[in-house]
Amino acid sequence: MNRHGRLVSLFAVMAALLVVFVVAACESDDGEDARENTLDVIIERGNLICGVKADTPGFGVLNPDGSAEGNDVDYCRALAAAVFGDASKVEFKEATSANRFELLAAKEIDVLIRTTTWTASRDADLEVAYAPTTFYDGAGIMVHAGSGVGSVNELGGSTICILDGTSTQGAVSDYFAENGLTYSELTLQDNAAIRGAFIGGQCDAWSSDKSQLGGHQFTLKSDDGIDAVVLPETLSKEPLGPSVRDYDSEWEDVVRWVVNGMIIAEEQGVTSANVSAMAANPPNNTVARLLGVGFDGGAPSNLGIGHGKIPGTFMQSVISQVGNYGEAYDATLEAVGLTRAGSLNDSYVNGGLIYSPPMR
Repeated sequence: MNRHGRLVSLFAVMAALLVVFVVAACESDDGEDARENTLDVIIERGNLICGVKADTPGFGVLNPDGSAEGNDVDYCRALAAAVFGDASKVEFKEATSANRFELLAAKEIDVLIRTTTWTASRDADLEVAYAPTTFYDGAGIMVHAGSGVGSVNELGGSTICILDGTSTQGAVSDYFAENGLTYSELTLQDNAAIRGAFIGGQCDAWSSDKSQLGGHQFTLKSDDGIDAVVLPETLSKEPLGPSVRDYDSEWEDVVRWVVNGMIIAEEQGVTSANVSAMAANPPNNTVARLLGVGFDGGAPSNLGIGHGKIPGTFMQSVISQVGNYGEAYDATLEAVGLTRAGSLNDSYVNGGLIYSPPMR
């Protein structure tokens, strides 16, 4: 065989090996995971499985009678309404700070909506994809009202209770190190244990996201008659929102646009009370596209969300059964004292950060 023939044979062998490598990669477990379509799984199963908190007023509470309530819970219901036209077709599963990402990776839940902070390491290392932020938060510290402490900077040498496995641990560590303060960390597995330690004096302070501290502050007063104060310093940025598995873009799109759709609905004045009237006679193209109907005699826009597996009118079900962003906020977070007006979680038209890309 001449030199040219040997080169041709060598390239042929290399091409064959490349084909074998690609096929093997596609048949690997990782390849199967990458190709799995969670939206198809949910539709075939007939319900959504949503990972939520069990013990945080305003965000996620699982009651003894099996019912669930909270802002995160409402986003789970919104997703069920989008997929099935029925907000009740959702199973709630407790996701703790320690096991939440394991539950998501193991496919025991379809979506995690549990006051989970979007961070670079979680995004990259844990192969988690984040939907839009539903609540902008920051870590803080709460103390007993009678402690005489008015600033985090007065807590040097204190013992601070923190949930294990949360981004709060890093926020507290960074703040105290940067300000030359020492502290002891008492990590516990759930809020009930932290509540008991805080009431019983095992820790001088309780650290978590400020929104969650506000909810616990509310229930400490209402249930136990205990006055607590959330100190003024904000130790970190904590953008909270739903998360799904990487490489699952069709389902990720549905989650993303349900959240965005609820934000757009508030911006456009579409509510649970008027959504039917708005769908029958949309005032503009933005509302028509949001609700999956035509404007001024035109045909409905095909936005491609769900690739035809969910109705183009999915946001009508979401808004009629759950409400727009503001309605969900008022029913859950305002109810535990988390005032929205003037906060980061106000609409961008009022100077807040709640803002959606266009649905078109």
